[in-house]
Amino acid sequence: MEILEIAKLITIFLFAYLIGSIPFGLVLTKSFYSGEDIRKNGSGNIGATNVGRVAGKTLGIFTLTGDMLKGVVPVYIAVNISGLSGYNHYIFISMVALAAFSGHLYPVFLKFKDGGKGVATAAGCFMVLCPKALLTALIVFIIVVCLSRRVSAGSLSGALVLPIAVYIFSRSFTVTGCALVITVLIIIRHKDNIERLIAGTEPAAWKKGG
Repeated sequence: MEILEIAKLITIFLFAYLIGSIPFGLVLTKSFYSGEDIRKNGSGNIGATNVGRVAGKTLGIFTLTGDMLKGVVPVYIAVNISGLSGYNHYIFISMVALAAFSGHLYPVFLKFKDGGKGVATAAGCFMVLCPKALLTALIVFIIVVCLSRRVSAGSLSGALVLPIAVYIFSRSFTVTGCALVITVLIIIRHKDNIERLIAGTEPAAWKKGG
């Protein structure tokens, strides 16, 4: 492999991490809400759920869109211009997906802390990597949220289904491994939510009967 080709792959990988590091929730709320730090409000998370709860549905939707694009854009670029084939291709696009996802969790622009929980960015990655698996996880997410009224319960359920669905539809051990790593990290990032779900104190997305 030529030096220019290697440089191109490294650039794509670094771009994935950097775009994943953009804290859309923080930027949007500071710019269009109260100018306050979203990390000091609600659950303290910069993700779409907390933004929507604190700053309103519109900014929540914009945050969700931005966080998903952090996965879509770099993975789409990697799939289409890497120049790799076969096993190397799947390894590289999985690494790019993990770079974008890691950027969201551990953003360089926030000194590698206070990142999101990764669900939206993971969804963006698998919108490109394996759309059918994402659709399966999304259906599970919707069903669980409707039954429990807890977004975190839906997110965890969808994440658990994702690697299984990825293997069923892709038969790629590499992409499945990528999904498995992402699932484990999502579960770790939801540790507090899991504790509240067990204790019955996790906030509902809407009031019963509302």
